[in-house]
Amino acid sequence: MGQTLSEPVVEKTSDSGQDDRVIFGVSAMQGWRISMEDAHAAVLDLQPLQPGSEQTPAASDVRISFFGVYDGHGGDKVAKYAGNNLHNIIAKQPAFQKREFEQALKDGFLAIDRAILSDPKYEDEVSGCTASVGIVTNTHIYVGNAGDSRTVLGIKGRAKPLSLDHKPQSEAERARICAAGGYVEFGRVNGNLALSRAIGDFEFKKSADLPPEQQIVTVFPDVTQHELSDDDEFLVIACDGIWDCQSSQAVVEFVRRGIAAKQELQAICENMMDNCLASNSDTGGVGCDNMTMIIIGLLNGKTKDEWYKMVADRVADGDGPCAPPEYAEFRGPGVHHRSDNSEDYSADMEQRTRVFGSLLGGLGGRVILLGDGSSSESSNVHDDDGDVDMEDHNITEELEDKDLDAQVKKGQENNGTVDGNARKNSEESTETSNGSVKQLPQAVRPSSPLSSTKPDSSTTTGEAKAQLQNSKPSA
Repeated sequence: MGQTLSEPVVEKTSDSGQDDRVIFGVSAMQGWRISMEDAHAAVLDLQPLQPGSEQTPAASDVRISFFGVYDGHGGDKVAKYAGNNLHNIIAKQPAFQKREFEQALKDGFLAIDRAILSDPKYEDEVSGCTASVGIVTNTHIYVGNAGDSRTVLGIKGRAKPLSLDHKPQSEAERARICAAGGYVEFGRVNGNLALSRAIGDFEFKKSADLPPEQQIVTVFPDVTQHELSDDDEFLVIACDGIWDCQSSQAVVEFVRRGIAAKQELQAICENMMDNCLASNSDTGGVGCDNMTMIIIGLLNGKTKDEWYKMVADRVADGDGPCAPPEYAEFRGPGVHHRSDNSEDYSADMEQRTRVFGSLLGGLGGRVILLGDGSSSESSNVHDDDGDVDMEDHNITEELEDKDLDAQVKKGQENNGTVDGNARKNSEESTETSNGSVKQLPQAVRPSSPLSSTKPDSSTTTGEAKAQLQNSKPSA
């Protein structure tokens, strides 16, 4: 994990949008990290880009929406580039114009690496980023993923993973890494990078005799397809700042409860990030990362109000798992809701309830929101016992969800309960990443219940820049 601030930046940058097919909310927060390296894109009407053609809004029955989260490491330049450009690069691919979206995603991911390499401004760039993106049509969702950001579908309260985390420990990923001349040490590529696929990271893409798909680190994505049904309620795309703290099922149930409580989708994102935020940065690990989260509601022919009512009615009727009402409320930083089914939530609530003073102020993290120009086949679901059924697509490994039970229990034993009324009113100065001083209220916090750390996925070798000047990877 990289360096952290003395106080987290808790101010969030949020936005929302909708058309007659989808509704989305997004939020991003810098948190404890010294800079914001996440980016994202939300495009309600993504059209094929043809030189000289005049674009007009597409009819709803053929409209294509695009959503993506990009988690940067080693800097924010590649993440910002991806947030600004990947959707347009995908839209330029011949396969996209033919509505062959699976191929368009593969071609677009490969093309963005070539585009960065051909731009003189990025000649010495050593940063990289994950990419988890979704294309939503009237009938299908197509997901492309490289890295450890994640896309999950909520189907009547059950989580269906539409992406696979790319980690060096994976047998398939390790095989490619070693075949390309690399190695895995301490769970990292060449002892350095904590993920095995990414945009950028050209230090690991220098084998001139290998195609991009076979490099030590590849940008080539896993692509999955899901045929929409009336049971599909919403899609969640988020960086590992969320998934390191929460299981996919817990996130789906949390989001569902927020919808049943008639919260705006961006507010649900904000609440989730507040709940994931570590109470302090002593460990510098879980709960200390940048956080970005997008929720896409699948209207399925309904209006926004009708969709909210449909989800609320299903929850009221017990049609699928859902977090209890208390979980729709702000719980404070460091409170991790980790139960994987509704029955466990009650025990979890009783065991882990804490009261925190809320944080105010802070600096806004950078977020890229791209609207529609005017404004901002598979079936694998979690069974009741939390297992995953993989049926139609080519993902063959179950997503690994981090478990914080031991850490939370340890924190409770060490810290007990904190009285939320015992807040200090004095303000203290904290130095931000750009050297300025920001006045932040001091909030009462217990020491962190977290005992594990999340490895920093940045590439920090000073030799990389010199190496990049002399060689370029095959693209």
